[in-house]
Amino acid sequence: MKPASLLFLLIAIGGPAAAQDRPTLTSTRDVAVTYRVAAEGAPPGEMRMSWLAARRLMRMDMPGGQGFIVLDMGAGTAFMAMAAQRMILDMPASQIAARMAPRAEARFTREGPARIADTNCVNWRVEDDGQAARICLTADGVMLRSETLSRSATGPVPGLLEATQVSFGPQEASRFQRPSGYQNLQLPPPAQIGAGGMPRGTAIPPPGLNMPGR
Repeated sequence: MKPASLLFLLIAIGGPAAAQDRPTLTSTRDVAVTYRVAAEGAPPGEMRMSWLAARRLMRMDMPGGQGFIVLDMGAGTAFMAMAAQRMILDMPASQIAARMAPRAEARFTREGPARIADTNCVNWRVEDDGQAARICLTADGVMLRSETLSRSATGPVPGLLEATQVSFGPQEASRFQRPSGYQNLQLPPPAQIGAGGMPRGTAIPPPGLNMPGR
């Protein structure tokens, strides 16, 4: 998967939903979560995500030490640091803002409680634009599980992301900063990347899911 496609998957995380019948989609507490990931046609893997709640920052460490991605939910900006190339890929705020929040038409259905990685969560079914997913969220907005239920013709292949370890506690702010000595790049316009992905406002799909333009 190209870096641009992976970043578009991350943008699907969305922000806190305004409607009362929708869950909080971003963590309100500092936390680090390790996930197992699986997608059709891709080998299983592991990834780690961290949240710096007070500053509304999220970091995802890509599998295999490829680098990391940081989303600033407040500013509507994001960057990907690619370790091997020593490059930083920036995402313009205007492109992120258009996808940060769930669409008004998206349907959230509360399904019931669950327990994953020794942590309580609630399952929600999310339907949007011909696609459906099930996500399990804690009361703090931490996503513990995400799975594809159905997809549109341009949607991702079926995939699963599930927490194996959850550690609440202060996160080191320096881990969310841009690394020095990296060359800056600019993300191409959306028309050159393609659309698709999980329903907007759902939790992050597993790495390896296909998207147009990959």
